[in-house]
Amino acid sequence: MSSTSNYSTPPCAACKFLRRKCLPSCVFAPYFPPEEPIKFTTVHKVFGASNVSKLLNEIQPHQREDAVNSLAYEAEARLKDPVYGCVGAISVLQRQVLRLQKELDATNADLMRYANNNNNNNNFQYGRRMVNSGYYNYSSAWNNGISGGHNNIGTDNCDGGR
Repeated sequence: MSSTSNYSTPPCAACKFLRRKCLPSCVFAPYFPPEEPIKFTTVHKVFGASNVSKLLNEIQPHQREDAVNSLAYEAEARLKDPVYGCVGAISVLQRQVLRLQKELDATNADLMRYANNNNNNNNFQYGRRMVNSGYYNYSSAWNNGISGGHNNIGTDNCDGGR
């Protein structure tokens, strides 16, 4: 009979990597399943199995999954960038957010400028059409002194006579 027949589940990725028997009380088993051997391998390369084991035993059980995910992320980042790790990635992303925010602000300013120009042009053209089409000639009514004051509504002067 084989000694592996005593196992009801396969050993976790940590125990398999470390070539040891995976006990039901294994601190690694819930966080390093056998289907994810690379996750433990990267964490082990950067932090070491002993340090990870100590860390997991020192923190509350409800915090362990987040801790392991953070360790895995940091380990992967450290392997890609040994000097800065995930701080380098965060810095790059922060610079990208700032650049995109500036670009968004500039685009919004252009959009507002376009909307204001388009709105002013529509008002100007609408007033001009009314004068030229003969619906009502505002300029002649105001310029003939009906209102008693000087007003340039409906004329080609867009600034209202100022």
